[in-house]
Amino acid sequence: MKKILFCAVALGLMATAAHAKSEQERVMESRAAVKGFFGALKSQLVAGLEAGGPVNAIGTCNTAAPGIAAETSKKAGWSVARTSLKLRNQKNAPDAWEKAVLETFDKRRAAGEDPMQMEFSEVTTVDGKKAFRYMKAIPTAAKPCLACHGSKIKPEVIAKLDQLYPGDMARGYKPGDIRGAFTITQPIE
Repeated sequence: MKKILFCAVALGLMATAAHAKSEQERVMESRAAVKGFFGALKSQLVAGLEAGGPVNAIGTCNTAAPGIAAETSKKAGWSVARTSLKLRNQKNAPDAWEKAVLETFDKRRAAGEDPMQMEFSEVTTVDGKKAFRYMKAIPTAAKPCLACHGSKIKPEVIAKLDQLYPGDMARGYKPGDIRGAFTITQPIE
């Protein structure tokens, strides 16, 4: 009887291990989710820019970005969002883990690493439960980012930013600066 019980437990553990996702699989899934999120957001921003310039694109970003994040999260079954050390939308404030990763990204960039390649992941605990966490840096591109995130922002753009984002800190960036990061939390069953 003991041998049968042992075999059943061993087979159950092997089956669980065979179905568990590897960290690399989770990284690949996270990269795909970020790519989808970024692609959808970029297409909305470009459409907003073409329809009415930066002022219009700010409104598009204000309304579209939260919906894209929610849709991507629902589709994946995880939390998919953006965050930054210099927030535009206060609802995107980093938690302690995200803040530490963002600070590390800044150090890595200062050491010469290409922000386009920057990412970080690990298995950690969130609200008492095991989770896979992933972040991908968002570097500042010259166009169109600097129209709303640079240091030479037009007065009408500043007025719209101040209207939609009181306390906006996401200004003064230069090309290549890390503006923030995509952040993903995948529950581990």
